[in-house]
Amino acid sequence: MNEIRTSIVDGVLTLTLNRPEKQNAITRAMYQFLANQINAAAGDFAIRTLVIGGEGKHFTAGNDIGDFLNDPPLEENSPVMQFLSAVHNFPKPIVASVHGNAVGIGTTLLLHCDLVVASSETKFSMPFVTLGLVPEFGSSYLFPKLVGHQRASKVFLLGEPFNAEFALEVGLIAEINDKPNELAAKYAAALAEQPPGAVIQTKALLKSGHHDAVTAVMRAEGELFKLALQSDEAQTAFMKFLANKSKS
Repeated sequence: MNEIRTSIVDGVLTLTLNRPEKQNAITRAMYQFLANQINAAAGDFAIRTLVIGGEGKHFTAGNDIGDFLNDPPLEENSPVMQFLSAVHNFPKPIVASVHGNAVGIGTTLLLHCDLVVASSETKFSMPFVTLGLVPEFGSSYLFPKLVGHQRASKVFLLGEPFNAEFALEVGLIAEINDKPNELAAKYAAALAEQPPGAVIQTKALLKSGHHDAVTAVMRAEGELFKLALQSDEAQTAFMKFLANKSKS
């Protein structure tokens, strides 16, 4: 697939969103490809670490709204759900390199990563409510645990974006660096050199206190998301978004 670039070097699998002309907005086909790659890597002993990044000026604009409208992910085992499950259950370290816009799943994904490096100009946002939707990927549980109820409410209910300094302060990212790809690659290479069994077991221990809770929340979010996706509110918000986009 041209819209996802893959490489494997010294035990590090790198998946790069490669749709820069659309700010790396993610389509149904891209989700399926990502899910397949991540699930295969989970069982491949030769792969020790996963890196996720984005080509061009932005990490990702989130879901491709036109794709969502034309082919909404309403089935239980949709490519989107397969991707969420693959990341949530991936037993090995996930490193993310983030820059530019990180919208929607571009931010919620980071809650499941083990090391995130972001450039200083990164703008994070989760405008689900603004689009007539609800949070996804366990973010309604994980994000308030990081930032508290009040600040989570501002971000979710008002669709407020936030910057890299805030993300670092609350622990969404590990480091700010204006060469995030280089630093992410450095961390990934170092992780790949660590004893793999100890790495996997330690990651499992770090997640053990909330893994099952996040699974349950993701399931509930998924049901509400599907209902919201079919609502008049969401349809109106999507059309407004597309109309504004066409004017810009």
